[in-house]
Amino acid sequence: MSNNQNRNPNPQRPDPQNKPGKKTPPTFRRGPFSWLIIVLVIITVMMIFQQMHTADKIKWSEFVELVENKHIKSISVKETEITGKYNPEGLAVRPEKAKPSFVVNYKPEVDREWLTELRKQLIKDGAEVKTDPARLWLYMLMQWLLPLIILVAVFYFLFARNLRGGAGGMLMSFGRSKHRLQGKDKANVTFEDVAGVEEAKEEVAEIIEFLKNPKKFQRLGGRIPRGVLLVGPPGCGKTLLAKAIAGQADVPFFSISGSDFVEMFVGVGASRVRDLFKQAKENSPCIIFLDEVDAIGRKRSAGFVGGGHDEREQTLNAILVEMDGFDTNDQVIVIAATNRQDILDQALTRPGRFDRQIFVPLPDLKGRADILKVHAKKVKLGPDTNLERLARGTPMFSGADLAAIINEAALAATMGNKDCVEMTDLEEARDKVRWGRAKKSRVIDQKEKKITAYHEAGHTLVQSLLEEADPLHKVSIIPRGPMGGATFALPEKDRTIFTKKYCMALLQVCFGGRIAEQMFFNDTTSGAQSDIQQATRISKQMVLNWGMSSELGPITYGPNAAMTEMMYPLPGEKEYSEKTAETIDREIRKITDEAYKKAKELIQANKENLEKIANALLKYETLDAKDVKLILEGGQLDKPTVADLLAAEQAKEQQPESEQKEQPEKTD
Repeated sequence: MSNNQNRNPNPQRPDPQNKPGKKTPPTFRRGPFSWLIIVLVIITVMMIFQQMHTADKIKWSEFVELVENKHIKSISVKETEITGKYNPEGLAVRPEKAKPSFVVNYKPEVDREWLTELRKQLIKDGAEVKTDPARLWLYMLMQWLLPLIILVAVFYFLFARNLRGGAGGMLMSFGRSKHRLQGKDKANVTFEDVAGVEEAKEEVAEIIEFLKNPKKFQRLGGRIPRGVLLVGPPGCGKTLLAKAIAGQADVPFFSISGSDFVEMFVGVGASRVRDLFKQAKENSPCIIFLDEVDAIGRKRSAGFVGGGHDEREQTLNAILVEMDGFDTNDQVIVIAATNRQDILDQALTRPGRFDRQIFVPLPDLKGRADILKVHAKKVKLGPDTNLERLARGTPMFSGADLAAIINEAALAATMGNKDCVEMTDLEEARDKVRWGRAKKSRVIDQKEKKITAYHEAGHTLVQSLLEEADPLHKVSIIPRGPMGGATFALPEKDRTIFTKKYCMALLQVCFGGRIAEQMFFNDTTSGAQSDIQQATRISKQMVLNWGMSSELGPITYGPNAAMTEMMYPLPGEKEYSEKTAETIDREIRKITDEAYKKAKELIQANKENLEKIANALLKYETLDAKDVKLILEGGQLDKPTVADLLAAEQAKEQQPESEQKEQPEKTD
């Protein structure tokens, strides 16, 4: 907490932390640069006063004339300068604006004989003559020594402290590594804090054992992997897993990002690599963690090499050399993390360097439930919460997304003055993390609201009636993010393979909204944009990559993998003829038309049920799977509408005021 937050905001009122009526005295702290500025200001003022000294600057001929006319009261002879004062006769002949003293410069090698004769003449006339050699040292001090002291002070504060490893990071510290060291006493992350990546934890178990007991592996001549590459999508826990390895093994943890090696000066990255590995070897056994290693580990190319690319390659070469220089007794493990494994240089991933690659995938259903339980330990959950159900409703969520859900739910419950986090808070937080905050205050035209209700009812009806599709979770016409409404599915399991029937069911669900608009409003809107994009992407995958086209067969027509590895791929490059391209377009159109036709037949046969779902959405705005099932079975919904909930909330807010007015005032 800063000093400004601790300070009393009202100086006229006494601080409650101090005695009554006693003001807290302000505290002032000056750093070294503040003192340096103060010294410079003092020197500047002294020089100004020195220039404003009350003395006439006269020529040597004028000085000789003053001596001959006996107009001098006293003089002080210095090395190259003579200062003196006029006597009353001298002041009388001077102009009105003349000053009471004078100063004259002379050249000792030229005017020394003249000066001796003039001194004798002045002594003879009764003037006071003295020699002041000490002023020479003061003059040298002001002109030479003081600026030298200032330069030394500037060098100390800007450079010398960095040579000793001090703060600042100026020129002399460019070659030093910018790593963050986490010692044994601060390694508070263990495998208990990591969930959803059980296979990855098992793979790194032997590394932990090596760091704890290296002699166990040396007995049979085995060599532990020198480098471990963690590969996976963003937010899956690669950094957390690396910290857990250090915490589990109880060793120092050197953490640095790949971008920290790159600076504007050539050779800085390689110097920082050498400094990092030098310090790591001095603190072995330890772990070096290189986050986002793809920033410096990209494939080296023979062409188009400029200064920036050359600097990056020098840094990469330094890492390769340092990792090759490890001995079996160094006990230094290098862990790197990236989500771009395809662009890494092959020399970096070969055996002997990063010879073990561990994939950290998106968590499955069980992993998501375990991750939610880990983060839920920090909040107070209500009795109605079901983390397994929440895990089912978060397919393709990363660990970071799941942590954000728990945090957003806790914030929402706090803003609602609840005693605990309820299931409604968790579901709202999930929707907020995936699609954005609900825009409940947005004013929507009634016609647009009706079109949205029928659009979402079309999705809901098709998803509820198709057995191959994922089960329905809920449907809402409350605007959220860029969408006017949304239909949410609740997968029963994580899918690792996609069947053709499942893909066709997805396409039918996508077209359900557009078909409902055409059927009930005899028009089409732009609300189906995201549905059309999703349907096009699925159908292209079916034809190009998954071989689900009867005419093209099991042949892949996707982009060449070798082309994606090039630095500058040629746009529009294909590996098939124009005739094949026409066939691909025809097959994609054939699949989408077939799905559109089936969805239209299904909606036409259940037109009344779709209208019931749409009317219920207009009335309640949000329906869950039980409500939709009841409508399809011919039942009637019996729950408060949105207007009833708003009226009850308003009455609840006004009730304490009315009760307070009815109660008589109590008197003592």
